[in-house]
Amino acid sequence: MKLSLSRCLPLAALLLTTHAAAQQRPDPDARLASQRKAMAALSFMDGAWRGAGWTITPDGKRHLLTQTERVGALLDGTVKLVEGRGYGADGRTMFNALGVISYDPGKAAYSIKSYAMGFTGDFPITPTGTGWVWQTPAGPGAVIRYTADFKSGSWHEVGERIAPGAPPVRVFEMRLTRLGGTAWPGGAPVPATAKGK
Repeated sequence: MKLSLSRCLPLAALLLTTHAAAQQRPDPDARLASQRKAMAALSFMDGAWRGAGWTITPDGKRHLLTQTERVGALLDGTVKLVEGRGYGADGRTMFNALGVISYDPGKAAYSIKSYAMGFTGDFPITPTGTGWVWQTPAGPGAVIRYTADFKSGSWHEVGERIAPGAPPVRVFEMRLTRLGGTAWPGGAPVPATAKGK
């Protein structure tokens, strides 16, 4: 049986495309190992935390908070989740935020996906060895820069508004103590089957 050239060309193109795609796709095991290593470098954050904090809201008022944070890993240690919750004197939640820290081996860079106060965004985050620095936009030409430092079971973080031609203005600060470990967010996953079946 003879194959015509018109029939062979589509098959050859498909094989070449498949081969090229297989060559270009990064090895997922190597990427996952790189991501786990990057997240392990931030293991000082893991656990449950509580302490005092304050923030200046857009109306210019200063609010005192009991600030809590819980930090843990997901996806076999390749991403880190951070939930912050600030409570007022009456125990009511005044602030709640979630951050997802990840690492891109191709760019050799960390980023944080932030969800807070109805806003969301992706931002670079730079580890410092004892903490990290990241920033969010805060109006024309301005940013809020967050700087965290971890030492001996304490977490100190400040937020400063930085605008062109003006000195930095501190708008947030918290000093937390590590309470211990936490199973959050990993905990026990949903099992594949119901128990006893």
